[in-house]
Amino acid sequence: MNTPLRLVFMGTPDFAVPTLESLLAWPGGQVVAVVTAPDRPAGRGRQLQASAVKQAAEAHGLPVLQPTNLKSPDFQAELKSYAADLQVVVAFRMLPEAVWNMPRLGSINIHGSLLPQYRGAAPINWALMHGDTETGVTSFFLRHEIDTGDLIFQDKMAIAPEDDFGSVYDKLKLVGAALARRSVEAIAAGTAPSTPQVYSADLRPAPKLQKETGRLDFNRPAAELVNWVRGLSPIPTAFAALADGRIIKIFRAATLPFEAENPAAPAGTWASDGKKYLRVAAADAWLDLLDVQLEGKKRMPVQELLRGFKLPA
Repeated sequence: MNTPLRLVFMGTPDFAVPTLESLLAWPGGQVVAVVTAPDRPAGRGRQLQASAVKQAAEAHGLPVLQPTNLKSPDFQAELKSYAADLQVVVAFRMLPEAVWNMPRLGSINIHGSLLPQYRGAAPINWALMHGDTETGVTSFFLRHEIDTGDLIFQDKMAIAPEDDFGSVYDKLKLVGAALARRSVEAIAAGTAPSTPQVYSADLRPAPKLQKETGRLDFNRPAAELVNWVRGLSPIPTAFAALADGRIIKIFRAATLPFEAENPAAPAGTWASDGKKYLRVAAADAWLDLLDVQLEGKKRMPVQELLRGFKLPA
């Protein structure tokens, strides 16, 4: 009987949890330790909160390492003591070579895009923001430059018109868990492909989202703005400023053509009947707001907001 592969799992958010659970259920491997981010203050009380991966790991009685510095000799010595054959990384930090190259079989990463497209920290968001109709997950061997290692497997998934970041995230974390399991099985069997990534000029990056990324530019076409909203909903959320300076977050929107009864207006012009609709003129059509959150209020359908809201002049 073959000895189970000794696995170290690295990840932080809930996106990584299904992969950890999948590896724990795999009879061909043994998760010997989990590496995750340090506990961080959260909520109104700013109390320390463990990551989703730490909570899952502790529920299974696994050793948890929470380094603040991945280059620390103490951390690396502790990691080495687990004698991993392979490390599996999902939604974690960039690893120094001394860490990713430590196991005899190296380290693999599960990335939420069809690499080499959307290398970077926010692949799901950017795929939606660009209006893509297909995405997927990729397993690959870690190398020096971020998200550039040799490909193992890819699984594709359609993006529906009604999908937003939240729904695609929830679907992809399950697709990713299945892909991770298939990848480690192939590595254990010695049959895993290792295909170099091919660079092309049409590749789009997926950099970390900044707050200003969410500010809507109404000089753009309305369909592009709808995709921008989808890619940032429910977090970190697209937003715009009203005439009085208050910020309104936008979770869902649609396009509405300029017509005789709904004439064109300069980009950035707000309009409302005070009862049923709140919209903004974009470059070529109206952006019809459907699901919003006004500064200091909770998220709600726009009709509910309009019951106690007057559009500032």
